[in-house]
Amino acid sequence: MPRILRWLLWHPFVAGLAAVLLLQLWFLAHIAWWASHDPGSTAFMRARLEILREEDPGARLKHRWVPYARISAHLKRAIIAAEDAKFATHRGFDWEAIRKAHERNVREGEVVAGASTITQQLAKNLFLSGERAWWRKVEEAAIAVMLEVMLDKRRILEIYLNVIEWGDGVFGAEAAARHHFGVSAAALTPQQAAHLAAMVPSPRQYRAGQTTPYLAGRAATILARMNGAAVP
Repeated sequence: MPRILRWLLWHPFVAGLAAVLLLQLWFLAHIAWWASHDPGSTAFMRARLEILREEDPGARLKHRWVPYARISAHLKRAIIAAEDAKFATHRGFDWEAIRKAHERNVREGEVVAGASTITQQLAKNLFLSGERAWWRKVEEAAIAVMLEVMLDKRRILEIYLNVIEWGDGVFGAEAAARHHFGVSAAALTPQQAAHLAAMVPSPRQYRAGQTTPYLAGRAATILARMNGAAVP
């Protein structure tokens, strides 16, 4: 056995640290590749497909990648207005939103608010499981930094809009637009875009064409904020 392997076996802390470092390099290599190549799937998409296939072995995801230019500007504004108003200016984290969410959670005595940016949400979707653990939030933050360093804001938003969930087995703006409204992602109206943005926190709760008083109210709020959204 090579000396370095014997040494690592006798020093588990160093071995663990080396494994963590290799994992970060693996994440970084993928992000560098995605600067110019489109992800075929994400960890979250693969996890959802596995769940769907437990009931239907032939299940497939509805997903089709479309370039940034073929996604409605209305949807870009709606998503930023709904999910991350400071997306264009922050470096992966909205510290003011984090502070406010923490204060609210302390008042309520439980976690009732989050402050994840679009970059953090993308980090989670690309690489991580849905497990709730402190190490996962740390990893999410590390990946978010890598995304902000390696990709520009336009590319981050393009990937995000192409991989997030918009229904049970429905992923990305193109599949969402066709599933819910029967149009392409490029043809979405402001009202349709606001409706899709309102669905993002709980996308599997709504069937195609379905609305609720909450969803309608949330969409109206987003629609009113869209003109002020800075789109990269």
